[in-house]
Amino acid sequence: MALTAEHPSMVLIARKDLKMSAGKLAVQCSHAAVTCTVNARKSHARLVERWMNGGARKICLRADDLGTLQRLAGQAQSAGLVTTLVKDAGHTEVPPGTITVLGIGPAPRRAIDALVSDLKPY
Repeated sequence: MALTAEHPSMVLIARKDLKMSAGKLAVQCSHAAVTCTVNARKSHARLVERWMNGGARKICLRADDLGTLQRLAGQAQSAGLVTTLVKDAGHTEVPPGTITVLGIGPAPRRAIDALVSDLKPY
């Protein structure tokens, strides 16, 4: 089955300026994916079901800094998309409360692409 602009997708946008290790990045993106999925099930259960049945597509992109994450979070929320900002507990690589990753979705791929098409893969 070919994916279209209507198929649900999720995007995980990580801050490049934090220079997180691969393991830290994986865990922070996992936090974002799980939280987005749990939150989306409450308000968009059928969309989550379609997303899961279609392979649960996730893309990891990079943002230059915190300001970029905050701007994108605001735009996504204004568009009615499920979002989460991951704040680290500060036990390992970054100070407590550091925002590391923005998760958006699951949502129609078209809606997500409209916000993040200028970002590069992580």
